Amino acid sequence: MKRIAKYFFHAQTFWSDATPLVRLAIVVGLLLLGATALAPWLAPFDPNQQTLLARLSPPVGFEGAAMGHWLGTDELGRDIFSRGLHALRITLGIGLGGASLGMLLGLALGLVAGLKGGLIDDLVAGAIDIQIAVPFTLLALLAVAIFGGDLLVLIIVLGIAGWETFARVVRGEVIKLRNQPFIESALAAGASPWRIATRHLLPNLVSPLVVMFALSFSQIVLLESTLSFLGLGVRPPTATLGSMVGQGRDYMPSAPWLVIVPSLLILLVTLVVQLIGDFLRDRADIRLRQR
Repeated sequence: MKRIAKYFFHAQTFWSDATPLVRLAIVVGLLLLGATALAPWLAPFDPNQQTLLARLSPPVGFEGAAMGHWLGTDELGRDIFSRGLHALRITLGIGLGGASLGMLLGLALGLVAGLKGGLIDDLVAGAIDIQIAVPFTLLALLAVAIFGGDLLVLIIVLGIAGWETFARVVRGEVIKLRNQPFIESALAAGASPWRIATRHLLPNLVSPLVVMFALSFSQIVLLESTLSFLGLGVRPPTATLGSMVGQGRDYMPSAPWLVIVPSLLILLVTLVVQLIGDFLRDRADIRLRQR
């Protein structure tokens, strides 16, 4: 009970510190997560069910709307609302998986490079420069050609695409912090590199990590949309928000809802993540909280 009361107190404090805009973003984010979790039950139709007689039906309220298809249908008569819910589920999974993978990989390499220095630092710094220099689309094409367009492959590719940002920032912060008196005191006391990294460095890296994770999540959602738009994303009939935009681009003059609905969802997801990420950054940064 004490632990539950403690969590409730932190949640209440978190909510009271949030601005009205951030509170709205939190509510919208929870609604999006709830919609993705309940997508199989909320969707009125199978997302891949084709009804050619109802193809390109407009949303409810417009002339020619089909019964039960609230947001209209696509070129094959598939329900846009049902496909949007399942596509949001896949897109959020790709974003969270890719951002988490990139953060863990970049954090580990940045910590090792910053703490060890010397040849290891030079190798990691060189790998970061190479990653920045090589176009991501070229790497994605190569990976898809070799390993296929499975969901796991796409998450790994998108995660690897953003690790250098985490590694570069973490490496710079560690190099700056390792000469601080509290790190030198820990070394003099015989603390191991693992203890220094986990107990002394990581707490000071929370703020930039939160910001980078929010940016990385939004970038991966947009990158996935770009790859799907180019036909390099998840293979059909599985839908993502990006693939829905790509498939609907040829019908924009006559059926703009095919592009508008997934585009608005992409915009909503990235905006919510950015707002919540900025707020978490402010709470995690002690210097900002003391102002």
